[in-house]
Amino acid sequence: MPAAGALYRRAVLGALPGLGGGRRGPGLPAVEVAVGGVTVDRAHLADYDRVCGFRLTDRLPATFPHVMGFPLSLRLMTMPGFPIPLTGVVHIGNRITVHRPITADETLDLTTYAENLRPHDRGRQVDVVLVGSVAGEEVWRGVSTYLGRERKPSGGEARDRGGRPEAPDATARWRVEPRVGTRYARVSGDHNPIHTSLLGARLFGFRRPIAHGMWSKARCLAALESRLPDAYTVEVAFKVPVPLPSTVSFALLPDGGFALHDSRGRPHLAGLVR
Repeated sequence: MPAAGALYRRAVLGALPGLGGGRRGPGLPAVEVAVGGVTVDRAHLADYDRVCGFRLTDRLPATFPHVMGFPLSLRLMTMPGFPIPLTGVVHIGNRITVHRPITADETLDLTTYAENLRPHDRGRQVDVVLVGSVAGEEVWRGVSTYLGRERKPSGGEARDRGGRPEAPDATARWRVEPRVGTRYARVSGDHNPIHTSLLGARLFGFRRPIAHGMWSKARCLAALESRLPDAYTVEVAFKVPVPLPSTVSFALLPDGGFALHDSRGRPHLAGLVR
Protein backbone atom coordinates (compact mmCIF):
# COMPACT_ATOMS: atom_id res chain seq x y z
CA MET A 1 0.00 0.00 0.00
CA PRO A 2 1.17 3.58 -0.63
CA ALA A 3 2.16 5.58 2.45
CA ALA A 4 -0.65 8.07 3.11
CA GLY A 5 1.61 10.53 4.95
CA ALA A 6 3.95 10.90 2.00
CA LEU A 7 1.02 11.45 -0.34
CA TYR A 8 -0.41 14.22 1.85
CA ARG A 9 3.01 15.91 1.94
CA ARG A 10 3.15 15.72 -1.86
CA ALA A 11 -0.30 17.30 -2.10
CA VAL A 12 0.59 20.15 0.26
CA LEU A 13 3.89 20.88 -1.48
CA GLY A 14 2.20 20.75 -4.87
CA ALA A 15 -0.25 23.41 -3.74
CA LEU A 16 2.53 25.89 -2.99
CA PRO A 17 3.30 28.51 -5.67
CA GLY A 18 6.04 27.45 -8.05
CA LEU A 19 5.98 23.78 -7.06
CA GLY A 20 3.56 22.41 -9.62
CA GLY A 21 0.20 23.02 -8.00
CA GLY A 22 -1.13 24.56 -11.20
CA ARG A 23 -0.50 21.55 -13.43
CA ARG A 24 -4.00 20.19 -13.65
CA GLY A 25 -5.15 18.11 -16.57
CA PRO A 26 -8.34 18.89 -18.49
CA GLY A 27 -9.51 15.29 -18.15
CA LEU A 28 -9.01 12.20 -16.05
CA PRO A 29 -5.88 10.03 -16.14
CA ALA A 30 -6.56 6.75 -17.94
CA VAL A 31 -5.13 4.64 -15.15
CA GLU A 32 -6.15 2.18 -12.47
CA VAL A 33 -4.26 1.72 -9.21
CA ALA A 34 -4.43 -1.76 -7.71
CA VAL A 35 -3.00 -3.78 -4.83
CA GLY A 36 -3.63 -7.50 -4.42
CA GLY A 37 -3.62 -9.69 -1.34
CA VAL A 38 -4.70 -7.07 1.20
CA THR A 39 -5.37 -8.64 4.60
CA VAL A 40 -7.39 -7.29 7.52
CA ASP A 41 -5.53 -6.18 10.62
CA ARG A 42 -7.91 -7.27 13.37
CA ALA A 43 -6.58 -4.72 15.87
CA HIS A 44 -7.13 -1.98 13.30
CA LEU A 45 -10.64 -3.27 12.64
CA ALA A 46 -11.43 -3.26 16.36
CA ASP A 47 -10.14 0.31 16.74
CA TYR A 48 -12.24 1.39 13.77
CA ASP A 49 -15.34 -0.30 15.22
CA ARG A 50 -14.87 1.54 18.52
CA VAL A 51 -14.38 4.97 16.92
CA CYS A 52 -17.48 4.59 14.72
CA GLY A 53 -19.76 2.77 17.17
CA PHE A 54 -19.93 -0.67 15.51
CA ARG A 55 -20.11 -3.93 17.45
CA LEU A 56 -16.79 -5.79 17.71
CA THR A 57 -17.20 -8.69 15.28
CA ASP A 58 -15.25 -10.39 12.50
CA ARG A 59 -17.67 -9.06 9.87
CA LEU A 60 -16.38 -5.91 8.18
CA PRO A 61 -18.65 -2.86 8.41
CA ALA A 62 -19.70 -1.61 4.98
CA THR A 63 -17.45 1.43 5.35
CA PHE A 64 -14.28 -0.45 6.39
CA PRO A 65 -13.09 -1.46 2.88
CA HIS A 66 -13.16 2.27 2.05
CA VAL A 67 -10.58 2.75 4.81
CA MET A 68 -8.53 -0.23 3.61
CA GLY A 69 -8.33 1.21 0.09
CA PHE A 70 -8.05 4.89 1.01
CA PRO A 71 -4.26 5.04 0.35
CA LEU A 72 -4.95 3.86 -3.21
CA SER A 73 -7.44 6.68 -3.72
CA LEU A 74 -4.89 9.14 -2.37
CA ARG A 75 -2.28 7.79 -4.77
CA LEU A 76 -4.68 8.26 -7.67
CA MET A 77 -5.70 11.79 -6.66
CA THR A 78 -2.11 12.97 -6.20
CA MET A 79 -0.97 11.79 -9.63
CA PRO A 80 0.35 14.52 -11.97
CA GLY A 81 -2.45 15.80 -14.14
CA PHE A 82 -5.32 14.73 -11.87
CA PRO A 83 -7.86 17.51 -12.52
CA ILE A 84 -8.82 18.30 -8.90
CA PRO A 85 -6.20 19.17 -6.25
CA LEU A 86 -6.35 17.12 -3.06
CA THR A 87 -5.86 20.16 -0.84
CA GLY A 88 -9.23 21.72 -0.15
CA VAL A 89 -11.23 18.97 -1.88
CA VAL A 90 -14.73 18.45 -0.48
CA HIS A 91 -16.29 14.99 -0.14
CA ILE A 92 -19.92 15.58 -1.16
CA GLY A 93 -21.29 12.06 -1.63
CA ASN A 94 -20.58 8.37 -1.18
CA ARG A 95 -22.28 5.20 -2.40
CA ILE A 96 -21.33 1.73 -1.19
CA THR A 97 -22.62 -1.60 -2.47
CA VAL A 98 -22.06 -4.70 -0.34
CA HIS A 99 -22.61 -7.78 -2.51
CA ARG A 100 -22.15 -10.18 0.41
CA PRO A 101 -20.71 -10.11 3.93
CA ILE A 102 -16.91 -9.88 4.15
CA THR A 103 -15.10 -11.37 7.13
CA ALA A 104 -11.76 -10.48 8.68
CA ASP A 105 -10.10 -13.72 7.57
CA GLU A 106 -10.61 -12.93 3.86
CA THR A 107 -7.99 -11.39 1.57
CA LEU A 108 -9.06 -8.56 -0.71
CA ASP A 109 -7.78 -7.33 -4.05
CA LEU A 110 -8.42 -3.57 -4.31
CA THR A 111 -8.60 -1.45 -7.46
CA THR A 112 -9.38 2.25 -7.83
CA TYR A 113 -9.99 4.56 -10.77
CA ALA A 114 -11.70 7.89 -11.50
CA GLU A 115 -14.64 8.58 -13.78
CA ASN A 116 -17.39 11.03 -14.63
CA LEU A 117 -15.57 14.36 -14.35
CA ARG A 118 -18.32 16.96 -14.64
CA PRO A 119 -19.11 20.58 -13.81
CA HIS A 120 -20.65 21.79 -10.58
CA ASP A 121 -21.89 25.28 -9.81
CA ARG A 122 -18.94 25.70 -7.41
CA GLY A 123 -16.28 24.06 -9.58
CA ARG A 124 -15.84 20.49 -10.84
CA GLN A 125 -16.65 17.11 -9.34
CA VAL A 126 -15.39 13.60 -9.97
CA ASP A 127 -16.22 10.06 -8.88
CA VAL A 128 -13.42 7.95 -7.42
CA VAL A 129 -14.38 4.27 -7.62
CA LEU A 130 -12.88 1.62 -5.33
CA VAL A 131 -13.61 -2.07 -5.96
CA GLY A 132 -12.90 -4.93 -3.56
CA SER A 133 -12.71 -8.51 -4.88
CA VAL A 134 -12.10 -11.93 -3.33
CA ALA A 135 -10.71 -14.65 -5.62
CA GLY A 136 -11.81 -12.71 -8.70
CA GLU A 137 -15.35 -12.04 -7.45
CA GLU A 138 -16.41 -8.45 -6.76
CA VAL A 139 -17.75 -8.33 -3.20
CA TRP A 140 -17.72 -4.59 -2.49
CA ARG A 141 -17.83 -1.33 -4.45
CA GLY A 142 -17.55 2.24 -3.24
CA VAL A 143 -18.01 5.46 -5.20
CA SER A 144 -16.87 8.70 -3.56
CA THR A 145 -17.83 11.99 -5.19
CA TYR A 146 -15.37 14.82 -4.62
CA LEU A 147 -15.80 18.52 -5.38
CA GLY A 148 -12.89 20.71 -6.37
CA ARG A 149 -13.97 24.26 -5.59
CA GLU A 150 -13.09 26.95 -8.11
CA ARG A 151 -13.50 30.69 -7.88
CA LYS A 152 -15.47 31.03 -11.09
CA PRO A 153 -18.58 28.86 -11.42
CA SER A 154 -18.39 26.56 -14.42
CA GLY A 155 -22.10 25.83 -14.73
CA GLY A 156 -23.62 22.39 -14.35
CA GLU A 157 -25.31 20.99 -11.31
CA ALA A 158 -26.67 23.70 -9.06
CA ARG A 159 -27.30 23.61 -5.35
CA ASP A 160 -30.87 23.50 -4.17
CA ARG A 161 -31.65 27.00 -2.98
CA GLY A 162 -35.29 26.32 -2.18
CA GLY A 163 -36.81 26.24 1.27
CA ARG A 164 -35.43 23.69 3.69
CA PRO A 165 -37.88 20.92 4.63
CA GLU A 166 -38.68 20.39 8.28
CA ALA A 167 -36.21 18.10 10.03
CA PRO A 168 -37.60 14.64 10.89
CA ASP A 169 -38.11 13.62 14.50
CA ALA A 170 -34.88 12.43 16.10
CA THR A 171 -34.41 8.74 16.80
CA ALA A 172 -31.24 9.47 18.78
CA ARG A 173 -28.95 12.38 19.68
CA TRP A 174 -25.18 12.08 19.76
CA ARG A 175 -22.54 14.34 21.23
CA VAL A 176 -19.64 14.58 18.77
CA GLU A 177 -16.52 15.45 20.74
CA PRO A 178 -13.43 17.24 19.34
CA ARG A 179 -11.34 14.07 19.58
CA VAL A 180 -13.51 12.39 16.93
CA GLY A 181 -11.50 14.19 14.25
CA THR A 182 -8.10 12.94 15.39
CA ARG A 183 -9.35 9.48 16.38
CA TYR A 184 -10.97 8.88 13.01
CA ALA A 185 -7.91 10.26 11.21
CA ARG A 186 -5.78 7.69 13.04
CA VAL A 187 -7.95 4.70 12.08
CA SER A 188 -8.78 5.88 8.54
CA GLY A 189 -5.50 7.40 7.37
CA ASP A 190 -7.37 10.56 6.33
CA HIS A 191 -5.30 13.28 8.00
CA ASN A 192 -6.79 16.23 6.13
CA PRO A 193 -6.13 19.17 8.51
CA ILE A 194 -9.71 20.47 8.19
CA HIS A 195 -10.61 17.55 10.49
CA THR A 196 -7.71 17.62 12.93
CA SER A 197 -6.41 21.19 13.27
CA LEU A 198 -7.99 24.52 14.17
CA LEU A 199 -5.46 26.35 12.00
CA GLY A 200 -5.92 23.89 9.14
CA ALA A 201 -9.69 24.24 9.30
CA ARG A 202 -9.51 28.04 9.25
CA LEU A 203 -7.15 28.02 6.28
CA PHE A 204 -9.94 26.35 4.30
CA GLY A 205 -12.75 28.57 5.55
CA PHE A 206 -14.06 26.62 8.57
CA ARG A 207 -14.30 28.24 12.00
CA ARG A 208 -13.58 24.92 13.71
CA PRO A 209 -12.41 21.47 12.64
CA ILE A 210 -15.18 19.37 11.11
CA ALA A 211 -15.94 15.66 11.38
CA HIS A 212 -15.00 13.40 8.49
CA GLY A 213 -17.98 12.71 6.25
CA MET A 214 -17.16 9.00 6.26
CA TRP A 215 -17.18 8.99 10.06
CA SER A 216 -20.71 10.46 9.95
CA LYS A 217 -21.81 7.80 7.47
CA ALA A 218 -20.21 5.01 9.51
CA ARG A 219 -21.79 6.27 12.73
CA CYS A 220 -25.23 6.22 11.09
CA LEU A 221 -24.67 2.68 9.77
CA ALA A 222 -23.59 1.58 13.24
CA ALA A 223 -26.98 2.77 14.52
CA LEU A 224 -28.64 0.70 11.77
CA GLU A 225 -26.37 -2.33 12.18
CA SER A 226 -29.04 -4.75 13.38
CA ARG A 227 -31.39 -3.77 10.51
CA LEU A 228 -28.99 -4.18 7.57
CA PRO A 229 -29.33 -7.19 5.23
CA ASP A 230 -26.41 -9.22 3.90
CA ALA A 231 -26.43 -7.42 0.54
CA TYR A 232 -27.43 -3.79 0.03
CA THR A 233 -26.46 -0.38 -1.33
CA VAL A 234 -26.21 2.64 0.97
CA GLU A 235 -25.88 6.09 -0.51
CA VAL A 236 -25.37 9.38 1.31
CA ALA A 237 -25.13 13.05 0.37
CA PHE A 238 -23.00 15.16 2.67
CA LYS A 239 -24.63 18.51 3.41
CA VAL A 240 -23.64 20.98 6.15
CA PRO A 241 -20.36 19.91 7.84
CA VAL A 242 -20.45 18.66 11.45
CA PRO A 243 -18.35 21.10 13.51
CA LEU A 244 -16.31 19.72 16.39
CA PRO A 245 -17.67 19.66 19.04
CA SER A 246 -21.42 19.59 18.42
CA THR A 247 -24.63 17.70 19.13
CA VAL A 248 -26.35 15.99 16.21
CA SER A 249 -29.75 14.35 15.77
CA PHE A 250 -30.09 11.03 13.96
CA ALA A 251 -33.41 10.12 12.36
CA LEU A 252 -34.52 6.82 10.86
CA LEU A 253 -37.06 7.32 8.07
CA PRO A 254 -39.83 4.87 7.09
CA ASP A 255 -38.69 4.53 3.45
CA GLY A 256 -35.25 3.14 4.30
CA GLY A 257 -33.73 6.57 4.53
CA PHE A 258 -31.87 8.17 7.40
CA ALA A 259 -30.68 11.65 8.20
CA LEU A 260 -28.37 13.61 10.47
CA HIS A 261 -29.26 17.17 11.53
CA ASP A 262 -27.89 19.86 13.79
CA SER A 263 -29.77 21.46 16.68
CA ARG A 264 -31.32 24.02 14.32
CA GLY A 265 -32.62 21.38 11.91
CA ARG A 266 -29.99 21.93 9.23
CA PRO A 267 -29.06 18.69 7.45
CA HIS A 268 -25.57 17.25 7.87
CA LEU A 269 -26.25 14.06 5.91
CA ALA A 270 -29.08 12.44 3.97
CA GLY A 271 -28.90 8.71 3.30
CA LEU A 272 -30.81 5.80 1.84
CA VAL A 273 -30.41 2.02 2.17
CA ARG A 274 -31.81 -0.16 -0.59
